[in-house]
Amino acid sequence: MRLSPLLPIPSLRSIEIRHADEPLMERAGAAAADIAAAMLGPDRGGVVVLAGPGNNGGDAFVVARRLRARGVEVAVVAATDVSRLPPDASAAYLALRATGQPFLGEPPSSRPALIVDGLFGIGLARPIGAPWAQWIEWANASGAPILALDLPSGLDAATGVAHGPTIAASATATFIALKPGLITADGPDHCGEISVHALGLDADVDASSGLRLEWPGLAVELPTVLARRKRATHKGTFGTVCIVGGAEGMVGAALLAGRAALRTGAGRVIVALLADGAPRVDTTAPELMLRGAQQIEPDADAWVVGPGLSRSDRAQTLTADAIARDQPLVLDADALNIVAADDALRHAVALRRAPTLLTPHPAEAARLLKCDTLAVQADRVAAALRLATTLRAQVVLKGNGSIVARPDGTFDINASGNPALATAGSGDVLAGILAALLAQGIEPTTVMRIGVCLHGAAADALVAQGIGPLGVGASELIGAARALVNDATRIPAQR
Repeated sequence: MRLSPLLPIPSLRSIEIRHADEPLMERAGAAAADIAAAMLGPDRGGVVVLAGPGNNGGDAFVVARRLRARGVEVAVVAATDVSRLPPDASAAYLALRATGQPFLGEPPSSRPALIVDGLFGIGLARPIGAPWAQWIEWANASGAPILALDLPSGLDAATGVAHGPTIAASATATFIALKPGLITADGPDHCGEISVHALGLDADVDASSGLRLEWPGLAVELPTVLARRKRATHKGTFGTVCIVGGAEGMVGAALLAGRAALRTGAGRVIVALLADGAPRVDTTAPELMLRGAQQIEPDADAWVVGPGLSRSDRAQTLTADAIARDQPLVLDADALNIVAADDALRHAVALRRAPTLLTPHPAEAARLLKCDTLAVQADRVAAALRLATTLRAQVVLKGNGSIVARPDGTFDINASGNPALATAGSGDVLAGILAALLAQGIEPTTVMRIGVCLHGAAADALVAQGIGPLGVGASELIGAARALVNDATRIPAQR
């Protein structure tokens, strides 16, 4: 399975400009008409097409004409001043009118078999006004399946923020490439099943800006990146992970990270606990080497600092010590909060030469960026990129459609996962997985892509087995992740 390219809106606009002399609107409408016909099925039934005042409306006019040519009964709703339509949309309108198609000024009272949403496309970044807002409310309340053209009207293509009334689509036919807003923030709750139609521009779609991360596509890489699993190996081959955390009342967080690192391939895992009187053995995973926080492992191949760490003076000292080491480091949870509150530590993180991975949720990202959580969620991609570039780190901004950002300004968006991940300890498990991959010598960009997607895929696997999403414990993710990794390593290596 090939991973789908994901392009920011300026890159998509640039492609559209370069191919302005090609019939992209006709291609888009034809592709969407095929999807609409498939959604109607053999029984057909009437279709209501909602057409907006711009090029998205032009796509809708083409869909209506194409469906009409197939014998489908079509009602077109458009409150459009034809003289103000963009040239391509005006041509599409005139071609549809030439077929004798009537136009309505408002949606019909009867429920159609299908609604096609062609109101607003990638240029919208504000709440929708009348009459289109009322049309959206009608469509959502109709009970009919909805096909959105390019993206659901009301959804911000760049950020995934739903502005005011937003179409809740059953399916979205998006054009040229995926847009960030389709798969992060509010996007996944509004898009339904997404199909991507490159319109003949496949060779011009530059995937360097990012990918939609999906487990089947990433799993095929594991036989290559984990190629050292040969008979002539020992525990040192697969690296040592040292996890620092587990203050009073939060020992479980560090243990979860340790178990996750152990079960996803680290050769040896040391858990350095801050809590006084902390256990010296984990009876669930006796293979873990539990120590006091003063007994850290100086030669670890990868570090995790933060799970259950607290924000004490001792925690700050341990965080500073780990940042100063020239070894791969995952900063999670309270380690991120400590860095956010200390400008000297922020500077030290940015100067590190060894790989640094940061795993903030939106509130932690807001503290690091010195803003509020709403500002982070208003543009998740921009927030993640700002963290990655200013701290010179690999960053995953967790949430619906986790953003995986890099210091060079590129990013991916993860498509795996479900609400089973919304449970205490889930982030600790992710930190352990990332450390295990780092300890095995995998390149940091690949670590982030595989680790974040694996974490979500483990939740998906549990739900597919009938476990959750309600009531899934973070510890259950670990076994599911191990099974996925081992299944993937049986796939023939990619050459």
